[in-house]
Amino acid sequence: MQENNKEEIEKMRDESRTETMRAVSSEIEKILYKPIPVLDHGFIRVIDYMGNDSSIVQAARVSYGVGTKRVQEDRGLINYLMRHGHTTPFEMCEIKLHVKLPIFVMRHWVRHRTANINEYSARYSVLSNEFYIPELEQIARQSETNKQGKSDVAMDTAKGQKVVDTLDDFSKSAYEKYSHMLDDLGLTRELARTILPVSVYTEMYWKIDLHNLLHFLKLRADSHAQYEIRCYANKILDIVKAWVPFTYDAFVNYRQNAVSVSRKCIELNKRMLKGKKITQENSGLSKGEWQEFLTAFDLRDLIS
Repeated sequence: MQENNKEEIEKMRDESRTETMRAVSSEIEKILYKPIPVLDHGFIRVIDYMGNDSSIVQAARVSYGVGTKRVQEDRGLINYLMRHGHTTPFEMCEIKLHVKLPIFVMRHWVRHRTANINEYSARYSVLSNEFYIPELEQIARQSETNKQGKSDVAMDTAKGQKVVDTLDDFSKSAYEKYSHMLDDLGLTRELARTILPVSVYTEMYWKIDLHNLLHFLKLRADSHAQYEIRCYANKILDIVKAWVPFTYDAFVNYRQNAVSVSRKCIELNKRMLKGKKITQENSGLSKGEWQEFLTAFDLRDLIS
């Protein structure tokens, strides 16, 4: 993090806060402005937020004020909204994060085009000498079946260490040449930056509404997502839990740990409950769908 940002954040945290009439979340207030470490040099910081669980309930009921509904009824309504895909009430809540992350993770992040982003500019400012170097246990071979993922088989320690050393040496060398072109040759920052690898850290402010944030988390906190962005997504999940606990519970129950079931899969379950034998051949599912069906309902040991 840049030094001027540190001073700014400390000043904001030291300022006395006046009473407010707006909806607040007591747990997220405790972590406001505080950096939450991610990876080796990254962090997430909550800069601002709007709304809480009651804001979602209020929007759904199209009413004003706290009202007379009990807490349990509020929780039930949020569960109903999540379960039936009523997304608009969740859009009433927003959050703004300050994120420090490797550029290659940023490239995954900006695929979600439903947020407002302002990124640190390497055209106008000099990038810091900080690069993501993965931990040894994250070094693995390319998967032979998944073109965009790593194998479940870890690389042996000696080769893994060579990978770490190579990444570290290359990063240091790239930054030395970057500094040389800036300081000794007088090259423009916008061209000098082109020599740096995508492991260099950048920063951004990212503002998004809760509905679209949950969509981001559904994809990026998934076990199939790349490890590095998953680390950030899991930290944001903790933030959501502190911010809107009822919504967090509903999301985990109805979306994150749930599966979408096709009409064919429903029929297969009905046939099984009636004692009929089902196989991939008579299921009407492709091999991929069949494997997903067995996994979703933990049927591998029951159906050969």
